[in-house]
Amino acid sequence: MATRKRSRSIDAIALLKADHRQVESWFSQCEKARTVERKADLATRICEALRVHTAIEEEIFYPAFLEATGETRLHHEAEIEHAGAKRLIEQIEQSDSADEYFGARVKVLSEMIKHHVKEEERPGGLFALARRSGMDLAEIGERMKMRKGALTGVPEGIGSSVYPAAAAPGD
Repeated sequence: MATRKRSRSIDAIALLKADHRQVESWFSQCEKARTVERKADLATRICEALRVHTAIEEEIFYPAFLEATGETRLHHEAEIEHAGAKRLIEQIEQSDSADEYFGARVKVLSEMIKHHVKEEERPGGLFALARRSGMDLAEIGERMKMRKGALTGVPEGIGSSVYPAAAAPGD
């Protein structure tokens, strides 16, 4: 029987943190962008990335975290934060850069995501508890990577990111 060569596995938390850094970078670029078109392009990338990120967390990581830790408070807070972000993402996507509230929506989304990331990554936060729980972070990371690839339409293992727009030139 032939064995299938596996790609290098990625730890679930490392994958999520890489997403966090990518979106932080795009938010920063969006703040500095000089053209409406560039801001709109970055907002689109941010919303797409966050939609995928929240999906893999909610479908795979959060249920595994809850099962492994029994920590309902952090789990519920993360789910509620996602719900708020998803509502704002929907508003951003339904508007355009000419909308007078467009910039404010992107700014508030940025602040919401900064808070959410800080809560997940802080000592004693969701990621720290996940590491201490004995969760199989490599296996969960592989499942998340595959799901991310399915959601984005980009096969696993292409480049360092499965976001097709990750390497876009600056402003």
